[in-house]
Amino acid sequence: MDQIEIHWLWWLVAAVALGVIEILTLDLVLLMFAGGALAALVASQLGANVTVQVLTFALTSLFFLIVLRPYLLRNLRKRMPLVETNAAAQVGRHAVTMTEVTDRGGQIKLVGEVWSARAEAPGRTYPADISVRVLRIEGATAVVGPLDAEPQDPPDIPATSPQTDIQEDRT
Repeated sequence: MDQIEIHWLWWLVAAVALGVIEILTLDLVLLMFAGGALAALVASQLGANVTVQVLTFALTSLFFLIVLRPYLLRNLRKRMPLVETNAAAQVGRHAVTMTEVTDRGGQIKLVGEVWSARAEAPGRTYPADISVRVLRIEGATAVVGPLDAEPQDPPDIPATSPQTDIQEDRT
């Protein structure tokens, strides 16, 4: 079998592989490349040379990334809100100070874990065993403020009540 006759097979393998990897990442980027590979497969079946196939792949993928992906992401987020995970999910939560927290450092108990923390305002001090709000996460340090302070990046999911957080933290 001649090399030119099986170009379609390479495009098919690429489309399937990109589609499978997309299932694992769920970012909708590789799906756009898989669509470009399918367009190149069609160009190959229509007898286009390799240059035209590669251009078809590149232009179709670029079109899908610029036009289709934002549309799909918007509609996906309307049906299923973005749920923050890891450190970003801690913003807006209530915590209990374990040690005195100053603008230079301290420790808090946040959702059952001890975190390094510091006060947002210079010169501000929070004594041990009071409730504070996590305003943002900087690296592995929670920046905290008073309970009435608003977080800078409010979470998309509703925060639990302060009573529940404090009870969970003290157990």
